Amino acid sequence: MSASPPISFARGAPSLDIVAVDELRAAAARALERDPLGAFSYGTSVGYPPLREWIAEQHGVAPERVIVTNGSMQADAFLFQTLVDPGDVVVIEAPTYDRTLLSLQARDADLLAIPLEPDGIDTGALAEALEGGARPKLAHIIPNFHNPAGHTLSLEKRRLLLELAGAHGVTIFEDDPYVALRFEGERLPTLLSLDKTGSVVYASSFSKTVCPGIRVGYLVGAEALIARVKTLATNTYISPSMVAQAIVNEFCRSGAIDTSIATVKDALHARRDALTAALERELPDARFVAPEGGYFLWVDLPEGTDVAALATAAGERGVSFVKGTDFFIEGGENTHSGWPTRA
Repeated sequence: MSASPPISFARGAPSLDIVAVDELRAAAARALERDPLGAFSYGTSVGYPPLREWIAEQHGVAPERVIVTNGSMQADAFLFQTLVDPGDVVVIEAPTYDRTLLSLQARDADLLAIPLEPDGIDTGALAEALEGGARPKLAHIIPNFHNPAGHTLSLEKRRLLLELAGAHGVTIFEDDPYVALRFEGERLPTLLSLDKTGSVVYASSFSKTVCPGIRVGYLVGAEALIARVKTLATNTYISPSMVAQAIVNEFCRSGAIDTSIATVKDALHARRDALTAALERELPDARFVAPEGGYFLWVDLPEGTDVAALATAAGERGVSFVKGTDFFIEGGENTHSGWPTRA
């Protein structure tokens, strides 16, 4: 009797069964046939020009305000290298994406952790910290279907956050790779689109809507900031992958991106419903907020639960999830985050 396949709740990414494989294959063929010189050359550090232009159109900005990178993690790293020096105060949400913690800790940033609530970062606590003398250079915010909490920043808090940033000279880093994956509720405007003072730098990715292996992300910011990032990118790798970006460009311009997003949303909606029903049935003492989109759901287990021991026991049974402690500077011992890769 064969062993059951492993069940992973540990990574937010589309499983192969919901990746638009045929459409990607066709997009690759068109990209290499229509623009072999652009796809096969070194290219430019700002990314594949037609894709840069398409992204700029989606956000209603000039192409000079966009840089396309090898995944959004590269965009994050470039931004942190450009803006964050050792000792600079950076606001993070608690919990927050574990890779952000690692990246900022590597920059020797002074991390100011502000609690995350079901409707987003606690703006009251942030205002209190600012009024108390905190002088952050940057605030990292995941506004939609938060990784790992699944929460979404309310419209009221988006406006309050922008007011605080403008008043205190804080740059908001809007880290938004899940924005397109809303499967219920009303879509909210991005902080970037609401920004009137140039306080926001925006990042997103095609890993969650096309496929993770494509490794294409981007930044949108003030032209002067993007010019600084461009210099860093040039010195780092001359250019990102023109082949990958040419494929994404064809995929997006053909309309396949819309079909792909619809497929991913339908699958994630079904998986969320299956997971929340199982939690309510099997773990009635667990507390969670069902997300309206995205890949992540945060679970608080009863006080005193040994999540580390639970993770070990689950692993022995072929089930993996991420412990809540991984997403905090400290705390989170009775929490975990996860999402099924397959229903």
